[in-house]
Amino acid sequence: MIQEKYTATGRRKTAVARINMTNGSGKISVNGKAFDEYFTTVNQQNHLLQPLQVVKQLHAFDVQIKAEGGGLSGQAGAARLGIARALLKVDPELRPSLKAEGLLTRDSRKRERLKPGQPGARKRFQFSKR
Repeated sequence: MIQEKYTATGRRKTAVARINMTNGSGKISVNGKAFDEYFTTVNQQNHLLQPLQVVKQLHAFDVQIKAEGGGLSGQAGAARLGIARALLKVDPELRPSLKAEGLLTRDSRKRERLKPGQPGARKRFQFSKR
Protein backbone atom coordinates (compact mmCIF):
# COMPACT_ATOMS: atom_id res chain seq x y z
CA MET A 1 0.00 0.00 0.00
CA ILE A 2 1.37 3.41 -0.97
CA GLN A 3 1.48 5.88 1.90
CA GLU A 4 0.13 9.20 0.60
CA LYS A 5 1.56 12.30 2.27
CA TYR A 6 -0.37 15.57 2.17
CA THR A 7 1.27 18.81 3.24
CA ALA A 8 -0.21 22.24 3.90
CA THR A 9 0.51 25.45 5.78
CA GLY A 10 -1.76 27.51 8.01
CA ARG A 11 -1.16 30.94 9.50
CA ARG A 12 -2.84 32.99 12.24
CA LYS A 13 -1.54 36.25 13.74
CA THR A 14 2.22 35.55 13.90
CA ALA A 15 1.89 31.77 14.25
CA VAL A 16 2.71 29.36 11.41
CA ALA A 17 1.77 25.67 11.36
CA ARG A 18 3.14 23.19 8.82
CA ILE A 19 0.97 20.10 8.45
CA ASN A 20 2.04 16.62 7.29
CA MET A 21 -0.94 14.30 6.95
CA THR A 22 -0.85 10.59 6.12
CA ASN A 23 -3.46 7.85 6.05
CA GLY A 24 -3.56 6.27 9.49
CA SER A 25 -5.42 5.77 12.74
CA GLY A 26 -5.99 9.32 13.98
CA LYS A 27 -2.78 10.10 15.90
CA ILE A 28 -2.12 13.84 16.09
CA SER A 29 1.20 15.22 17.29
CA VAL A 30 2.31 18.83 17.66
CA ASN A 31 6.07 19.54 17.82
CA GLY A 32 6.71 15.92 18.82
CA LYS A 33 4.12 15.84 21.64
CA ALA A 34 0.59 14.44 21.67
CA PHE A 35 -1.78 17.26 20.70
CA ASP A 36 -3.71 17.10 24.00
CA GLU A 37 -0.40 17.48 25.86
CA TYR A 38 0.62 20.51 23.78
CA PHE A 39 -2.77 22.24 23.67
CA THR A 40 -3.93 21.90 27.26
CA THR A 41 -7.33 23.63 27.08
CA VAL A 42 -10.34 21.79 25.67
CA ASN A 43 -11.25 24.86 23.62
CA GLN A 44 -7.91 24.79 21.76
CA GLN A 45 -8.17 21.02 21.22
CA ASN A 46 -11.68 21.31 19.77
CA HIS A 47 -10.55 24.22 17.59
CA LEU A 48 -7.77 22.06 16.14
CA LEU A 49 -10.03 19.03 15.53
CA GLN A 50 -12.91 20.97 13.93
CA PRO A 51 -11.96 20.35 10.24
CA LEU A 52 -11.65 16.59 10.83
CA GLN A 53 -14.96 16.52 12.73
CA VAL A 54 -16.80 18.46 9.99
CA VAL A 55 -15.79 15.92 7.29
CA LYS A 56 -16.26 12.99 9.74
CA GLN A 57 -12.71 11.66 9.25
CA LEU A 58 -11.40 12.03 12.80
CA HIS A 59 -9.67 8.63 12.83
CA ALA A 60 -8.73 8.42 9.14
CA PHE A 61 -5.44 10.35 9.18
CA ASP A 62 -2.27 10.69 11.23
CA VAL A 63 -1.33 14.36 11.50
CA GLN A 64 2.09 15.77 12.37
CA ILE A 65 2.10 19.50 13.07
CA LYS A 66 5.15 21.76 13.32
CA ALA A 67 3.92 24.96 14.97
CA GLU A 68 6.04 28.02 15.65
CA GLY A 69 5.56 31.68 16.52
CA GLY A 70 2.76 33.39 18.37
CA GLY A 71 0.97 31.85 21.32
CA LEU A 72 -0.91 28.60 21.80
CA SER A 73 -4.23 30.02 20.64
CA GLY A 74 -2.72 31.39 17.43
CA GLN A 75 -0.92 28.11 16.81
CA ALA A 76 -4.19 26.19 17.25
CA GLY A 77 -5.89 28.49 14.72
CA ALA A 78 -2.98 28.10 12.28
CA ALA A 79 -3.07 24.31 12.64
CA ARG A 80 -6.84 24.30 12.04
CA LEU A 81 -6.43 26.17 8.74
CA GLY A 82 -3.54 23.90 7.73
CA ILE A 83 -5.54 20.73 8.41
CA ALA A 84 -8.48 22.09 6.40
CA ARG A 85 -6.17 22.86 3.46
CA ALA A 86 -4.57 19.41 3.68
CA LEU A 87 -8.03 17.79 3.63
CA LEU A 88 -8.74 19.67 0.38
CA LYS A 89 -5.67 18.03 -1.15
CA VAL A 90 -7.01 14.62 -0.04
CA ASP A 91 -10.43 15.18 -1.59
CA PRO A 92 -11.40 18.43 -3.37
CA GLU A 93 -15.09 17.52 -3.00
CA LEU A 94 -14.87 18.33 0.73
CA ARG A 95 -14.61 22.04 -0.15
CA PRO A 96 -18.32 22.98 0.23
CA SER A 97 -18.63 21.48 3.73
CA LEU A 98 -15.35 23.05 4.92
CA LYS A 99 -16.21 26.42 3.35
CA ALA A 100 -19.68 26.43 4.94
CA GLU A 101 -18.04 26.18 8.38
CA GLY A 102 -15.58 28.97 7.50
CA LEU A 103 -12.56 26.71 7.84
CA LEU A 104 -10.86 27.77 4.59
CA THR A 105 -10.76 31.49 5.39
CA ARG A 106 -7.47 32.84 6.70
CA ASP A 107 -8.07 35.10 9.70
CA SER A 108 -6.05 38.17 8.67
CA ARG A 109 -6.35 40.05 11.97
CA LYS A 110 -3.01 40.97 13.48
CA ARG A 111 -1.82 42.97 16.44
CA GLU A 112 -1.88 46.71 15.77
CA ARG A 113 1.51 48.39 15.96
CA LEU A 114 2.48 50.73 18.77
CA LYS A 115 2.43 54.35 17.61
CA PRO A 116 5.31 56.68 18.59
CA GLY A 117 4.75 58.93 21.60
CA GLN A 118 1.95 56.76 22.99
CA PRO A 119 1.86 53.96 25.57
CA GLY A 120 -0.06 51.61 23.27
CA ALA A 121 -1.60 51.30 19.82
CA ARG A 122 -4.69 53.35 20.72
CA LYS A 123 -4.08 54.44 24.31
CA ARG A 124 -2.95 58.03 24.90
CA PHE A 125 -1.11 59.51 27.84
CA GLN A 126 -3.41 61.32 30.30
CA PHE A 127 -4.42 64.78 29.07
CA SER A 128 -3.73 67.62 31.46
CA LYS A 129 -5.35 70.97 30.72
CA ARG A 130 -3.13 72.90 33.15
